[in-house]
Amino acid sequence: MSPTHSQPPLDAAPQGTLDQAPENALAEPAALFALLERWVARGWLRSLDRAFADFLYREVADASPLLLLAAALASHQLGRGHVCLDLALTLETPDLALSLPPEGDSLEEPPPLPSQVMAGLEIADWCAALHQPELVGDGPGATPLVLDGTAERPRLYLRRYWQHEQDIHSRIAMRLAVDNSATEPPEAARLRPLLDTLFAPQDQHDWQKTACALATRSPFAVITGGPGTGKTTTVVRLLALLQGLTLGRGEQALRIRLAAPTGKAAARLNESIAGQVGRLPFEQLAQDTGSLQTMRVTSEDEARRGSTKTRSLQVVNEQFEEDTNTASSSGVAHLEASVPKEVATLHRLLGSRPDTRRFRHDRHNPLPLDVLVVDEASMVDVVMMAALLEALPPHARLILLGDKDQLASVEAGSILGDLCARAEGGHYTSATADWLHEATGQRLPDEVLDAHGQPLDQSIAMLRVSHRFTAESGIGQLAAAINAPLAESEAREKRTAIRRVLDHGYADLSHLKLKSDDTQWLPRLAVTGYPQGFPQKDHSETSQEYASEPAPPVGYAHFLTVMAQERPADDGPQAAFDDWARRVLNAHGQFQLLCALRRGPWGVEGLNERVRQALEREKLIDSQDGRQLWYPGRPVLVTKNNYGLGLMNGDIGITLAMPRPDASPGGHSGHLLRVAFPAGDGSERIKWVLPSRLQAVETVFAMTVHKSQGSEFTHAALVLPDAPNPILTRELVYTGITRARHWLTLAETGRGQLLDAAQRRVMRVSGLGG
Repeated sequence: MSPTHSQPPLDAAPQGTLDQAPENALAEPAALFALLERWVARGWLRSLDRAFADFLYREVADASPLLLLAAALASHQLGRGHVCLDLALTLETPDLALSLPPEGDSLEEPPPLPSQVMAGLEIADWCAALHQPELVGDGPGATPLVLDGTAERPRLYLRRYWQHEQDIHSRIAMRLAVDNSATEPPEAARLRPLLDTLFAPQDQHDWQKTACALATRSPFAVITGGPGTGKTTTVVRLLALLQGLTLGRGEQALRIRLAAPTGKAAARLNESIAGQVGRLPFEQLAQDTGSLQTMRVTSEDEARRGSTKTRSLQVVNEQFEEDTNTASSSGVAHLEASVPKEVATLHRLLGSRPDTRRFRHDRHNPLPLDVLVVDEASMVDVVMMAALLEALPPHARLILLGDKDQLASVEAGSILGDLCARAEGGHYTSATADWLHEATGQRLPDEVLDAHGQPLDQSIAMLRVSHRFTAESGIGQLAAAINAPLAESEAREKRTAIRRVLDHGYADLSHLKLKSDDTQWLPRLAVTGYPQGFPQKDHSETSQEYASEPAPPVGYAHFLTVMAQERPADDGPQAAFDDWARRVLNAHGQFQLLCALRRGPWGVEGLNERVRQALEREKLIDSQDGRQLWYPGRPVLVTKNNYGLGLMNGDIGITLAMPRPDASPGGHSGHLLRVAFPAGDGSERIKWVLPSRLQAVETVFAMTVHKSQGSEFTHAALVLPDAPNPILTRELVYTGITRARHWLTLAETGRGQLLDAAQRRVMRVSGLGG
């Protein structure tokens, strides 16, 4: 392709003409670019989206306005998390499919809406306009756009993302079909005693045991489930099982790596893994896998080969008998040490390179590992998943963990949701069911069997029992009601179920219905946690999980009080300040205000300012009425990975006043502000950072639900806005609700949007789901 003209026709169509007849944009390039420019000026499109259409027009002068519009919208959808533009869906409901106007638009004198511009446009005409070989291909090639899908459901991709999707699909399919000794599934009969050691008998079907067994059969496995269903427990036992089988064969221990998308998620997995590993029955597992017998046979073999020149076989065996206890202890310790506890971010694992999309590890330099576990896989976007699969060596196992019902990644793609689209139904074949029965001693329920199950189905396990939220937990009941099916015939039943939970009076659930002009509720909620909103019940009679938690729940005054009252003397040792920072950070984790939006009075920007004012009125912080950006007690959220500082996107730190290093004994020379972060490696270390070194951070009194993924809080308060918004979906509400470990405040403003949001699903467009 070569340039055909130097300037796009921005001024050829009078603006007033577009207002009266927006369909002109589909007939004349000049009119189209004038429309796109107005959308950009209004904030409906990014400058990048318009520039992409501009680039294509510069390359091919006779490109149809319909093609240029499709290109701009495909780029726009990519920015919204969609891998491609679904042309049919866009024509069915243009404004909703494109989320235009966007969040926060006042709708005063708006430019023409997509529904006006595309009124009367037929899918066949749009597809015909895309038949431009210089710009649009239908498969491998060099065109900037790719048209894929079916005649009824065509999808337009930017080529790079089409290629990412193709790579993900082909590499997963290859792993599902692979057959080599490194990943050869163990015999079911051999697994049975090991699984019985790892999982105690239950009265109901043990889905964790089933998931563990399934994951041994394939080099690709997915374990999905809601909060508290035991995903981490299952995978830790799986890793111990795989290591036991490997060591029992006399082979080198597997090289296992654990990873998560963000630093916060990695830190949480770190803590969880460390606790789970300490409870595993390594001694019994070592005996079950035959590790000690293998050690003895190996000694005999070495003696026969003459490798032990000064000792006879009898001496070797006598030595073995004398040191049985020592050998057993050593074997158990070796098995335990072979289960990793350290978790890295995916960027660090792959070796990110500054100012480039490429990683140090790729197909030419694969990762040095045998098993990779990725937690919080719902947060992994299409670009990262493609890079991850490319860098995996052919023999390695990949195990994905995550909640399929949570929000998808911030960037383009919904990989886990696409992969687990059929997980609810199981779809296991009779061959899989028979193998699982022999391996676990359990028969699968009939409702998850399917004679036509696909290969992918046989590698996916869904955990279905929550051990965190009991029948007494309003959080668990509300999450289940929100997550119920969305069939139109069941819409009324779903709304009724949600109302029933909210009206029940669960001890851990507070539902606040507030007027939009109420200026008192937010200070009460943010400062104290508004414990009056929770039913006053005797918590000793409820589930034991609540007994050790603060009652009533707390707000931000709790961590600020700990900060003020427990600060060491200026001449105290550094260890005392580290202990103080740990207490403040732990206290901060007891409450978090969550919201759906970034803009507006009910978004991050509005709520952060209102909370700051409320805390300042209570004299809990002093920001000099907002004039001071940095002040003691300011919580900040890292918004971009900083490998130089060892801080990851999603990390939360608290600004604290430290004594100056040049302070003289007994003197007073003021304080120096530093931000305390948890080390994020599972240890108790504190990382102190000067505010001047933190460039990509934001105040986090309020946090979007998207940013909260991978985190949990003792008390979470989810504030819903007072007007409908496409971003308010079932997945967002469910994710926000399940960030609460023990206490949830659900605050609805105005008319309330919870019931409407529960009926609306995130529709991430991609080809993997199809």
